[in-house]
Amino acid sequence: MVERPRKSFRLIETATDAVLQPTQEGELRRRVLFWVPAPVPVLALVYLLVGGELSAPGWTILLASSVGVGTLLLALVVQPTPLPEGLSPQVSARRSLHRFRQFTSLRVCLALVPVLLGAAASLVGGGLYPLLAALTLAWPQLLLALPTFFTITRARRAMEAWGTTAYLWHALSRRAAVTWPVATPIARAWRRWREERDRRRAEAASAAERTAAEAPEAGAAPVGADSGDAGPAAPAAGDRAARVDAGDTADARDGSRSGAGIWTERTRVAADGTRVIVHRAARSIIERGGALRTAGRDRHGTRSTRRPSSPKP
Repeated sequence: MVERPRKSFRLIETATDAVLQPTQEGELRRRVLFWVPAPVPVLALVYLLVGGELSAPGWTILLASSVGVGTLLLALVVQPTPLPEGLSPQVSARRSLHRFRQFTSLRVCLALVPVLLGAAASLVGGGLYPLLAALTLAWPQLLLALPTFFTITRARRAMEAWGTTAYLWHALSRRAAVTWPVATPIARAWRRWREERDRRRAEAASAAERTAAEAPEAGAAPVGADSGDAGPAAPAAGDRAARVDAGDTADARDGSRSGAGIWTERTRVAADGTRVIVHRAARSIIERGGALRTAGRDRHGTRSTRRPSSPKP
């Protein structure tokens, strides 16, 4: 057995659906309901300014009440002007909707006028009675501005006074976004600001990443420049290699003169930066032209023409 919702819950759901109705009628209803609690902040501010006093001079109360009664009579009597003759249904629906919007906005303004005047009278008189009298006559006007069946029917009949059919109900049933007068623009501006802030942060992060990626390349550029300008630096490397070779050659000569045939390995740095391992004795032979000199040749310095004698048996 399905349990029926309570009557109070059904009333709340009905009221919520009526307020959030995505039509032109729902938009006008939300516009009016937005201004219904507007007198409350005014009352709180005036209460603080006058120190909570209620009594005020009689003329201030009479002034606020007179303005409230006048605006209430205007809201009840004034109706939209009739539509001109010979309009097509589309044009008639569009014009009737426009005039009904203007009529609703006029009633809201008429309801807010006594609130402001009553607040001024309360501040002048030093009491809350003028404002309370204005609120008593202003809140019913806000409720009368709601697009109810009675209000829409009276407005449609007033528009059809010259015989032109006003397709007001059809125009009010058109689709419309669920928006509020002041809250929706503020929310849209807030969302745009957040999107712009996120976009700027993303751009800053991408720029930082690009800078970090280009930093190693920028640091390696001087090294590349040095390698590109290796022309002047090459002789210095060649000189260093020549000095190393000269020292090795001198060591080899000293070793050959002393008769110590030491086969050791030395490391030589070539002009192109490579490391070459050469035996000291072999390098000494190559550098001296491949001829092995004896100790006698070194002493006399002349070339011998004697043929060596064969060994005796």
